[in-house]
Amino acid sequence: MTDINDAAKIDVSNFNKFYIGGEWVEPSSKDVIDVVSPNTEQVVFRVAEAKTEDVDRAVAAARQAFDVGPWSSFSPEERAKYLRDLATELLKRIPELAIAFTEQVGALVSKAEMMSKNAINTLDRHAEMISDFKFAEQRPTAVGAGYLIREPVGVVAAITPWNVPLITMLNKIAPALAAGCTVIMKPAPETPIEAYIIAECADAVGFPAGVINLLTAGRDVSDYLVRQSRVDKVSFTGSLAAGQRIASVCGERIGRVTLELGGKSAAIILDDYDLDAAAASLAPALCYMTGQNCAALTRVIVSRERHDELVSLLASELKNIKVGYSHDPDSQMGPLAMKRQLDQVESYIQKGKDEGADLVFGGGRPQDLKTGFFIEPTLFANVNNSMAIAQQEIFGPVIVVIPCDNEEEAVRIANDSAFGLGGAVYTNDLKAAYRVARQVRTGTIGQNGPRADFSIGFGGFKKSGLGREGGEEGLISYLESKTLLLSEPLPVH
Repeated sequence: MTDINDAAKIDVSNFNKFYIGGEWVEPSSKDVIDVVSPNTEQVVFRVAEAKTEDVDRAVAAARQAFDVGPWSSFSPEERAKYLRDLATELLKRIPELAIAFTEQVGALVSKAEMMSKNAINTLDRHAEMISDFKFAEQRPTAVGAGYLIREPVGVVAAITPWNVPLITMLNKIAPALAAGCTVIMKPAPETPIEAYIIAECADAVGFPAGVINLLTAGRDVSDYLVRQSRVDKVSFTGSLAAGQRIASVCGERIGRVTLELGGKSAAIILDDYDLDAAAASLAPALCYMTGQNCAALTRVIVSRERHDELVSLLASELKNIKVGYSHDPDSQMGPLAMKRQLDQVESYIQKGKDEGADLVFGGGRPQDLKTGFFIEPTLFANVNNSMAIAQQEIFGPVIVVIPCDNEEEAVRIANDSAFGLGGAVYTNDLKAAYRVARQVRTGTIGQNGPRADFSIGFGGFKKSGLGREGGEEGLISYLESKTLLLSEPLPVH
């Protein structure tokens, strides 16, 4: 087991300040936010807490940098160089990023560095993307010459959740910066450290003043940021309730918005697929990030004849999952990120029992772990899709198995959800995989396991959100389209 006090290896000298206008500035108050370790239940970091005055300063700096500064007028090649340089600086900080991930969220130390490296790749992907992206192109028109121009949307508030703080922040600021926008980073108060490291790296790279800004704040001040008319776009990842609030505020002021919200993703197991292989795929996927993954495959739909066999195999797989402290290299699942999340997961487990689902495995706290927000991986069987544990996002390691009579009913059950973020079809028949996937109303669906590719795009149908992150679809959401009509074509040089 590695040192439980790894948090001490992170330089905290800037954590009592904000990064605004290219400088580390003093906050307007002495209030702070405590960051609690889910392993020890002790405070491991303390950062400044923003007030409305700090928001005003950050918005003014970002507005000045966009309206007057050079960033939006830089060529794509110039912006791409900054993105690549930022990636280079962040790679130097991988050990600290990994420690922050483990200390704040409870991510396994065995996975944290790899996940951090993968997250940083998004900067290089966007640098590459804008090297040949058409920010201006001639379009056919009846008279004269027509052009479609894509210009940056403006000032962006990037508001991220606590579960995967580095990748969610980079998935927002990379396309925003690539498009020519300026940004205000507002990480979740529970996990602010990665955003501080991003700001320190941006400062080291020498981004123009005000292009990247950082605030840490609670919900009320975050709401104040969303309501600012000088913020052109809000990009938010988080809960459905918060997303609904942000959508309503942006709707009132006609602000641009991207929302990546909850999920209740279904895995459809077709009759040709080996159940041992299905269980071996679903069990570790459930325990990844302790189930705190918006696209987790938490509803498994299988034919009634094979239901019991799959349940037995899943239970056997889950029994072999070692739940333990994040710093233990042998751990396969760490704690939930915070006490309120533990309370929420336990409340849903109780609902499942009250509604009559069969609790096959788990449902309690591991008895050998004396501190930390731990829960056992939990399996319910014979679940009706109308139950709360089948309809509502639990955001923990709870999986439900739902029997069906045929493929048509499996698709109907999968679509009988307020959400549509992820999904999977388990079959070795490519045509069947394509046929079923096309019928499921979800933003991403993969064959034979949980899959996602941010180089193509990620986002949801229905209440799982608005817009996409990653790929050209994600970049375009940070651009405004302008139709330019001239009397004749511009000379080609």
